[in-house]
Amino acid sequence: MPFSETLPAVLIRALQERGYAEPTAVQAAVLEEETVGRDLLVSAQTGSGKTVAFGLAIAPELMGGAERMPQAGHPLALCVAPTRELALQVKNELAWLYAPAGGRVVSCVGGMDPLAERRALAQGAHIVVGTPGRLRDHIERGNLMTGALRAVVLDEADEMLDLGFREELEAILDSAPEGRRTLLFSATVPREIATLAASYQRDALRISAGKEGGQHRDIEYRVVNVAPHEIERAVVNLLRASDSPSAIVFCSTRAAVARLHTNLGERGFSAVALSGELTQAERSRALQGLRDGKARVCVATDVAARGIDLPDLGLVIHAELPKEPETLLHRSGRTGRAGKKGVSVLVVPPNRRRTAERLLMAAKLKAEWGEAPTADEIRAKDRERLTEQVKAMVAEEADADDLAAGRALLEEAGAEAIAAALLKVLRAPLPAPEELMTVQEQSRPARPQRELAPGGGEGTWFRLNVGRDGQADPRWILPFLCRRGHVAREEIGRIRIMGRETRFEVAPQVAARFAAAARRPDPAEPHIRVEPLPAGMSTEQSDRPKRHYRR
Repeated sequence: MPFSETLPAVLIRALQERGYAEPTAVQAAVLEEETVGRDLLVSAQTGSGKTVAFGLAIAPELMGGAERMPQAGHPLALCVAPTRELALQVKNELAWLYAPAGGRVVSCVGGMDPLAERRALAQGAHIVVGTPGRLRDHIERGNLMTGALRAVVLDEADEMLDLGFREELEAILDSAPEGRRTLLFSATVPREIATLAASYQRDALRISAGKEGGQHRDIEYRVVNVAPHEIERAVVNLLRASDSPSAIVFCSTRAAVARLHTNLGERGFSAVALSGELTQAERSRALQGLRDGKARVCVATDVAARGIDLPDLGLVIHAELPKEPETLLHRSGRTGRAGKKGVSVLVVPPNRRRTAERLLMAAKLKAEWGEAPTADEIRAKDRERLTEQVKAMVAEEADADDLAAGRALLEEAGAEAIAAALLKVLRAPLPAPEELMTVQEQSRPARPQRELAPGGGEGTWFRLNVGRDGQADPRWILPFLCRRGHVAREEIGRIRIMGRETRFEVAPQVAARFAAAARRPDPAEPHIRVEPLPAGMSTEQSDRPKRHYRR
């Protein structure tokens, strides 16, 4: 169904130039004949196109029947959003929509220069978009005149109330003329939103564009089970396995964001961080890096759960689970936008399984449970990707110099060696996949410590530079050794935790392989070193019974 012909032709052209062939559900709903001139209370899923929806809904108040906007003066419409990112995104959306009609959109958000905003307001605007606190401040200082307002839009109204902006919203609405239209857009309509609507709207039309809190048909939800100490490694493998041009990884705290961002950078990922402690300029640069393709991964707190719109974002990873189902929905809603498909993955250790189940149930979501991609699966996928990449390169026409150099190489090294070298060069920049324990290995109880068949031998002893003083604990040391040395649990023998170091025994038949693997530093725990125990050093008194190994 095409856009309504009642819209000004200049707006329809702007939509077509932007690639909008037909309206989304929420856009079609707000353009129905019965909505004209009425207050609206709209619930719609994130990513459903509601910014364009309310931009079109207020067109009669802004333009009437004209094809051009009047000269900019005191604003005709005010749009309020909970966060800086969302407010700036709304400004950008409304700017391209109304630019052909001569519309001028000004933003007023926390973290930006208030003097520059005051000058912009003084030059005149048709639409002002901002955050509650900054808008109220400009109104009280006389910088923002609200007497000419014909429409007020509250975007993500539920989030603004959750953030404690009720007083600011009421002050803004009280300052607007009584005859204006008031449009409330919210993912859900809890009691607080209904109360606000009843106080500041007149005979509002209730519109529900899709099921509240229901499953977004363009988002596939998955849950991966991981060992408690392998969450970060699982994130690495999820990113490596994905074909998405960009991804967001959510953490609960600023400290967790900083740690994961640093570790992903050390592993070779082009990553940016986004959290509340950054300035607006830093946050804008981070997002622009993702849009430009200079960065592929954004590690963020829930400050990015709303108002971040990246066209090529196909993957959302919840490295740490959110506390509320609404936050899960909004985090996940960064993907699967504007009809594109996306994947939302919850990384869940055993002690968080019930929390994950409750979150999914409360959000009315169905998810596929499984394991994170393994290193072997990622290597196999790499072979397929690189092979296709090489085929595409071969299909391109080469110039004479390259062909001559290629013939010389072919005579000297052979086709197979050249192809292998090319694949090696293409693979070199890719971050290495992580070796993960399987779910069975995570849940399998340790085998009884017993003497094996007579004639067995002593194991080979190693040591870690972490002991009781560094909170060494067999519950994490044993999985760590298995992962670091690529051995099974039953191939680790006695463990002796001392004050400043830990000594442990490895089965003799795998000791050389263990030593070679453990010698390589672990990017996640570079401070932990593993080395053979010097000959003659005492290994008495252990935390595990003595074991003999079959030869």
